Amino acid sequence: MFKNTRFAGLAPGLFLASALMVAGAVAGDAPQPKLGPDAVPLTADHAYLTNAAAPDYWAFSAFVKPQFTTSACSIAAVTGALNGLRGLPPHAEDTVTTQPQMLDLVADADWAALSAEGGDGVKFEQLVSFTGKALKATGMEAYRTETLKPAADDAATLDAVRALLKANEASADDALLLYFNQGVVTGDWDGPHVSVIGAYDAEADRALILEVDQEWYIPYWTPTSVLLKAMLKPTSAEHGVLEGETGGLVHIVK
Repeated sequence: MFKNTRFAGLAPGLFLASALMVAGAVAGDAPQPKLGPDAVPLTADHAYLTNAAAPDYWAFSAFVKPQFTTSACSIAAVTGALNGLRGLPPHAEDTVTTQPQMLDLVADADWAALSAEGGDGVKFEQLVSFTGKALKATGMEAYRTETLKPAADDAATLDAVRALLKANEASADDALLLYFNQGVVTGDWDGPHVSVIGAYDAEADRALILEVDQEWYIPYWTPTSVLLKAMLKPTSAEHGVLEGETGGLVHIVK
């Protein structure tokens, strides 16, 4: 998640939150639900993980950690995906790569600045580029990135998204990063975000998003049609250099 006043943790953000809560109380408004109707938390529905092999969930969920700054969703997602592809290191002296360690390995000043507290966050093409650099820096040159960047909300595009989700669900040998407008799914904050796809339930036609925005959320399911809309919605002007940015899927594959 990028540059959200909700996350500021500073006096202005706290003041705004307090003011809104007071205003709501005065107006008698009911509290806003944590998630809107298009997001179902994993704790409320885990039947698919019980009944299906769900190789991606079991490979990646243990490695997807909270983003270490409010602008670090891209580094959190990339680190979680690459750690999941490699699995638990075999030797006692080997560590599981952290987000700061990944930034050090990649040694890209732009990514570090964009991911720092208060940073602008990354554009979709930057996510693709930084993922490629992370693969090289960690000795994972056997992998490459492919992208699906939707341009229309139509049946053909939706079928293409479903096909990629289904292919990715077949094994844990590849990974999918999702660049999307988080609010389209959660019903709350309107802004660009990056996380990891954790599963695809083809029968229910929904995807599980392994959230790195763990101060506010846990993994949740969303319909594939909503996922497409979230990738297509342009970033608003309040996000500065990210204005107009749309999302897509970054496929890490051999």
